[in-house]
Amino acid sequence: MSTLSESERERILAAVDAAFEAQVGFMSELVRCVSLRGQEAGVQELVEAALLERGYGVDRQMIDTALIGRHPAFSPATVSYENSWNVIGRHNPAIVCGRSLILNAHVDIVPTGDPNRWQDPPFEPTRRGEWLYGRGSGDMKAGLSAAIFALDAIRSAGLELTAPVEIHSVVEEEITGNGAAMAIAGGHVADAVLIPEPTDEKLVRANSGVIKFAITVQGKPAHPREVSGGVSALEAAMQLIDRLRQLETRWNEERSAKPFFDDVENPAALTIGTINGGEWIASVPSCCGFEGRIGFYPGDDPQERVKEFEAFVAATAADDPVVQRCPEPTVEWVGVVHAGYTLAPGSEAEAVLVEAHAAANTPDGSPLQAYVMACYLDAAVYSVHAGIPSLVYGPIAENIHAIDERVSLPSLRRVTKAIALFVAAWCGIRPSAKTSHLSGAN
Repeated sequence: MSTLSESERERILAAVDAAFEAQVGFMSELVRCVSLRGQEAGVQELVEAALLERGYGVDRQMIDTALIGRHPAFSPATVSYENSWNVIGRHNPAIVCGRSLILNAHVDIVPTGDPNRWQDPPFEPTRRGEWLYGRGSGDMKAGLSAAIFALDAIRSAGLELTAPVEIHSVVEEEITGNGAAMAIAGGHVADAVLIPEPTDEKLVRANSGVIKFAITVQGKPAHPREVSGGVSALEAAMQLIDRLRQLETRWNEERSAKPFFDDVENPAALTIGTINGGEWIASVPSCCGFEGRIGFYPGDDPQERVKEFEAFVAATAADDPVVQRCPEPTVEWVGVVHAGYTLAPGSEAEAVLVEAHAAANTPDGSPLQAYVMACYLDAAVYSVHAGIPSLVYGPIAENIHAIDERVSLPSLRRVTKAIALFVAAWCGIRPSAKTSHLSGAN
């Protein structure tokens, strides 16, 4: 473990402070870019320009759809990736004498819902006191800014890294994970990866595996005078959703036997995210479709969970008095189908982050806490398919995926400091011969 001197540590921390307003400005630019699925080109161009300006070697990495169904890291996708790509920034030192690192962040965001329900327009970053509001501010454009400006701080402190570092600005995290999958399929691996998702300044010890589904229910349409002869696809779909809660309960009951999950309230977390059905206001609806996700545990085979889910739907179709009057519902897999992961306690990467977190939280030196996130994280791709120790650690944020999303600016400052100290200690540093560009980038 590389040890930083007191002088080096103080210079790095001071450099983060000196550039923090510029960092908030850069994050605000990212928030202004409406990077919904399929619309990430603008924000990736902004990230690309920022990395090129800093002297990194930069590549655009397209997602190879031929790998879906062939490479185990990829999940089913239902959209074109023609205008979506990863941006990979690279720092390669002239002489390597440290441990390599990936800093990963996703740029895709979820829809805002009705913008009239927001205090301010969701893509107009608004600073109120110690918070910055806007869609994607917390999840996770703040984290992306922290990764870039943490590296800036090391350089501004008159230091340069002695090991390769890559910044992976990826797409598709919110739906399939195929951005991170493409990164590792393209050979972009390292000795550790740090992902500054909004974690309230805690370390993620484990995350759930996740499968995302679409179910279509066909009913029997009828005129109001013949309602008894029809079968409402909407009612059958609602009945099926209600029965799926039983599967959620069954999977949640497994948590007592799963490491780190025994105190997690709802690790399966069945969510029905969209529903659409019916054709005419005065007709018994003939079709209804809904989409959702459900979680499971690290170590579980996602394909086995897929089979269990499909079998449950088929059993419900056979014995539920409403659903059995319809053709058997169809189940499609339309997003992430991926295992969870566990960060085993005691890794050297975690030990370095523990020290960095404490130093960044001076004067109290708050200890780093760990917890479980019952959701998909790109860290699982790096951990499960590349065996890379995956640290997920980022700022305090509120209302992510909700109305008035916001990120705490004091927390973002602390996290940026912690990441900078972590990178310096993990990768190793030496005095820089020049501070205007990253030495050895190509």
